[in-house]
Amino acid sequence: MPAPLMEPAFEYCFELRCQVDEALPLGGQMPGEGLHFARVSGGSFDGPRLRGTILDSGGDWWQGKGLTVRLDARYVIQADLPETGARAGVEVVNRGIWRTDAATFERMLAGDHVREEDLYYRTAFQFRTDHPDLQWLVESQFVGYARAEPGLVVIRVFRLL
Repeated sequence: MPAPLMEPAFEYCFELRCQVDEALPLGGQMPGEGLHFARVSGGSFDGPRLRGTILDSGGDWWQGKGLTVRLDARYVIQADLPETGARAGVEVVNRGIWRTDAATFERMLAGDHVREEDLYYRTAFQFRTDHPDLQWLVESQFVGYARAEPGLVVIRVFRLL
């Protein structure tokens, strides 16, 4: 008889508040369809495990098809290390999926507030840095729950324990 599987557990680490520029279509597709690029132009992050600045350093390549969008973002954050007063750069690779239903999408277009529960906006992270105090980022798996705010993408980042 196989051993029972562990139940997943998560640790909340920080919230990213990424400033994202208007999307640029990469081709002749209809608005919202096909491949796009949106520059990540700054921001900040803060939480119980880490805080710092999001640098003007990359972007989000996304591809829309119907009411589903595949996301592929890459940018750099600069973490504050309070123990030493130093700052350390971290490359962020963040891939995910955004999807909703037609009724919720119509509400969004009308400017209505849409709750996070009405969208599936989930991401998976990989972090890269050589800084010894931040190896916990490199050596763990992370997931994010995202939402849009005016001019921002906000992502709560959780470490899978």
